[in-house]
Amino acid sequence: MAKLSSMYREITKDAFAPRISLTMHLDDGDQTLHYEKVTWDIEGNEMGLRYGENPDQPAALYRLANGNLRLGDVETVQPGMGLASEAELLQSGKHPGKINITDADAALGILRYFGDRPATVIIKHNNPCGVALGDDAAGSYTRAYNADRIAAFGGAVGINCTIDAETARRIADAYTEVVVAPDYTPEALDVFATRKNLRVMRVKAMDRLAAYEPLRVVDIKSLMDGGLVLQWSFQPKRLTAAELVPASTERKGDVFTVQRAPTEAEKRDMIFGWFVEAGVTSNSVLYVKDEATVAIGTGEQDRVGVAEIARDKAYRKAPERLAVEMHGTVYGELSDPQRSAVDERVADEHAGLLGSCMVSDAFFPFRDGIDVGLREGAKAVLQPGGSLRDSESIEACNEHEATMCFTGQRSFRH
Repeated sequence: MAKLSSMYREITKDAFAPRISLTMHLDDGDQTLHYEKVTWDIEGNEMGLRYGENPDQPAALYRLANGNLRLGDVETVQPGMGLASEAELLQSGKHPGKINITDADAALGILRYFGDRPATVIIKHNNPCGVALGDDAAGSYTRAYNADRIAAFGGAVGINCTIDAETARRIADAYTEVVVAPDYTPEALDVFATRKNLRVMRVKAMDRLAAYEPLRVVDIKSLMDGGLVLQWSFQPKRLTAAELVPASTERKGDVFTVQRAPTEAEKRDMIFGWFVEAGVTSNSVLYVKDEATVAIGTGEQDRVGVAEIARDKAYRKAPERLAVEMHGTVYGELSDPQRSAVDERVADEHAGLLGSCMVSDAFFPFRDGIDVGLREGAKAVLQPGGSLRDSESIEACNEHEATMCFTGQRSFRH
């Protein structure tokens, strides 16, 4: 056992080159992107990534140093606009591995959609487990953490505004691997210093996150045989409240329309949930309420199944959230009367799903997926639309006096 645990303390040496280039030979000439290997000063030693996805996988991180690629009307992010690849490492204990960097990047990928509003994204294994807006950094963090306190264990926290001492104390009270923010107060750094293995990263460019929303990068996937699949990175629609109208479709000459228009609060949740959805592995369905996630279902093969997974997660996580909210301690330490009170509230509120908004990254092929959320009291649905059976989903919403809007865009992420 000692040998197994020690592998996480070892540093895997890498033989990756200090510089690499990607050249495309196009009809109108060559275009080349040049990259530099990223290292940090760790106690006087120049160190790159600790290791890759596993301790025995060498890995390296590169930043875009020079060059530009333009294909058609789309061009890459320009050099000098680095985020996760140019993060300052203010505190490390153990310097970052590949997963720490990609989780931090996943948090930034969602945060860019929320402008100047204080927002927190907690990432675990490249998927969000809690996302929330708030009045300040501490408020947004608490709402995001309480969305899934269990999954947040060992996660990466991204916050889009300066972290103060109170926010730092709340983060330090939980076990966290990585914190990413545009800046920190000196008092916050003093708090984090008590957690020696916490990686604290400053990304000053986060104050310009909104500028990254329309920009794209070349997304490169390596195949088992060494082949490559290249695509431009995904860009979700910037939905507006005016665009969120009741879903309508025609089938066999009949027109089916959702009878109830969304409220302003439901529109806010739809827009919030749509941007979170862009950062979730497909197939996915999530529930949001008051601009915070209630439960996130990820990576399932069928849509009704992932709707059920998200529902079941809500019921598993709600007791922990409510135990702390009502009694200041975890569910397992409650007395029998306290536990009964929490259980009763979970049942009454349908684990937070009552009045929530259900968001899907692709259309529901049948109404059974939507029925999962509607039976729990979800009152709004946002989905791309385009199924041959959209009319059945519309009928399901009307039966439950729920509203539904179509985005007209699929949001798969693999």
